[in-house]
Amino acid sequence: MNLDNAKTFLNSYNKIDAQLRELYNFKPAQSFTDVVRRSAEKNTVVRKYENDLADYARLRNAIVHQSTDGRVIAVPCDDVVENILHIEKLLCSPPTIGETLPEKKVVSIEAELSLRQAVLLIARTGYSNLPVYRGKRMIGIVNNRRIIQELGGALQAGRDIDAFLSETAVGDVVTETDLFVYYKYLSRNDTLQDVLAAFEENKKLLAVAVSENGRAGERILNFITSADLVRVNKVMEDYS
Repeated sequence: MNLDNAKTFLNSYNKIDAQLRELYNFKPAQSFTDVVRRSAEKNTVVRKYENDLADYARLRNAIVHQSTDGRVIAVPCDDVVENILHIEKLLCSPPTIGETLPEKKVVSIEAELSLRQAVLLIARTGYSNLPVYRGKRMIGIVNNRRIIQELGGALQAGRDIDAFLSETAVGDVVTETDLFVYYKYLSRNDTLQDVLAAFEENKKLLAVAVSENGRAGERILNFITSADLVRVNKVMEDYS
């Protein structure tokens, strides 16, 4: 009987229990099963492993409460120990954006340039989210959606589209509403779980905008779109 497995399992179980209680301010009297169930409503990792953690609560009780005379009557197999250690690391030392996701090239544009230049830049590069800067400060993000809306408004008003594109500055069409409806600011030190949660919470989200500290106005270092979520999930699955 491998008693080391039991010790490792209990140690990991206790760390997960303590982490979830600290994260979500659960009362000491609440059972681990209840903590897991309620945490699953807020935490993508717990939601994914909710059934495993519920099983582990029963296993933990068998090890701790049903052992007699110092004898351990239940010992987790290697696969169970490996899995709970994986869950522990995801919850207690989660992978961060900066550590695990390579930064992609971010193409930006100056606020004073014309909307025509923004359209040409999107067409040439294939990047559909362009941070707009006035000096060193980012004032917004222009994207395909905003450009189409502006063009539609110009057409309805009977304006000459060529003239509209040439005379309208990019900085004049970006809006704060777009910035906070279609984008989520996160820092390089935020976790991949934060990325998944952002897309779960906002179905309109076009991208997570990654900056140094996750504050509006900072230079964008990376964009994470829905197309990157397969990679995000793979990184989390392989994280050890």
